[in-house]
Amino acid sequence: MAELTDFHDAVRIPVRGIAPNPLAVPDPRRWLALTVIMVSQLLIVLDATVVNIALPTAQKALHISDANRQWALTAYALTFGGLLLLGGRVADYTGRKRAFIIGLLGFAGASALGGAAANAGMLFAARGLQGAFAAVMAPAALSLLTVTFTEPKERARAFGVFGAISGAGSAVGLLMSGLLTEYANWRWTLLIGAPIALGTAVGAARVLTESKVKGDTRYDLPGALTSTLGLVGLVYGFTKAQTDGWSSTTTIVWLLGAAVLLAVFVVIEVRSDWPLLPLRVVLDRNRGGSFLAALLAGAGILAIGLFMTYYLQTVMHFSPLMTGVAFLPLTAVLVVGAGVASAVLPRIGPRFPMVAGLLMVVLGMVLFTRIGVDTGYWARVFPAEVVMAFGMGLVFVPMSSTALIGVAEHDAGVASALINSVQQIGGSLGTALLNTIAATAAASYVVAHAVTHPPSQQVIKAGMVHSFTVGFWVSAVLIAFAAVTTVLLVRTDKNEVSAADDRPVAG
Repeated sequence: MAELTDFHDAVRIPVRGIAPNPLAVPDPRRWLALTVIMVSQLLIVLDATVVNIALPTAQKALHISDANRQWALTAYALTFGGLLLLGGRVADYTGRKRAFIIGLLGFAGASALGGAAANAGMLFAARGLQGAFAAVMAPAALSLLTVTFTEPKERARAFGVFGAISGAGSAVGLLMSGLLTEYANWRWTLLIGAPIALGTAVGAARVLTESKVKGDTRYDLPGALTSTLGLVGLVYGFTKAQTDGWSSTTTIVWLLGAAVLLAVFVVIEVRSDWPLLPLRVVLDRNRGGSFLAALLAGAGILAIGLFMTYYLQTVMHFSPLMTGVAFLPLTAVLVVGAGVASAVLPRIGPRFPMVAGLLMVVLGMVLFTRIGVDTGYWARVFPAEVVMAFGMGLVFVPMSSTALIGVAEHDAGVASALINSVQQIGGSLGTALLNTIAATAAASYVVAHAVTHPPSQQVIKAGMVHSFTVGFWVSAVLIAFAAVTTVLLVRTDKNEVSAADDRPVAG
């Protein structure tokens, strides 16, 4: 369920500090370039969602355990979010066109690898590679869009089209996933990315113009390595907690190792002359509050797509296509909520819509806890989707704007990209944690209620629904903490938001 990040891309574009140049001659191939860049963005957004609906079928085909199924989602999100800042710097200094094409070719290879996966490890590795190459491709694409369109009105139009593609991508991914899984094979949800990426790479080689930033080309590789490995260790620790228990030596070692790596990352960033993440960006009260709220919101929201996919297909017996259709109201209502937030933000500032939106998401989570083995979609699922999606729309417009409050020009790119990164990382950690909690709750329920061996299908289904409701309650708590964080830390007013939004496109 990548609507959260897809929508962010539509409201705050994380490119790197490039101001319009009114004297530059327009590129005669700029609209062809826009087409190529749009396809690449659609590919990134599509692959963030296209696996969701296919996951129950893929899990059965590759014999993936309930504890490990979340890796199909978190492997992509972790590497994408964890390497996004490094990917932007690599693109800037090695050449944006070159990085863009390398990202596309790597993404094509990773997609083919995932489609040919013979086991769970091969699938998860392919998803991680997709995320890593997307982390190079995405900032390169956005920077290319900025340098290609030099006239302010055309640039605004190009970013509007780009944002529309970002917003629609999740819906396309959900429908495509349902169609391919139901009428072809789940493997095509991954394989379809390979020819699209290859064709886009060919187009990019023909129509894009190279550009790069002159200056020091040193990269914070130790920071990127320790942060990414620390996050992977944290997710793996959560996974081991489901199979071995929270008190097991293996779980504790993985979680402690992850904590050490993340602590080392902070030390590296403090001491580095070229930090991946300048800590001054996150230590500001308003920006820090926005980033922390985004992390908690991502952790609480993104796992819902995993739970609802399994609920709709396994409990309610929806086909993969119908499951994709069932998620469409969420995407549509989110856009409506975003429109409302955009209208009120200049008048009242970010704090109220963020808090109101987060509380609506909490209410949506509580409504989701009312699902049962025999409840209907329209009575229980649809109302919860509508309430939660509207709240999400209210939250992420002001959250993205607050991320740039008071930031220096040379840090604007990091700040803008970071809101995307923390949402991805929060979603990865939340999905892993909530999946562990849900799987443990399901096992405990079956043990407590089974009267036969093996347990009846009715008990297994009831245990599955119970596990989902437990996950919804934990998600509600995480979102409530995000609301409290916003109340306590976000103090900016409407004038500061306007000043931040008036800065040149940066990233």
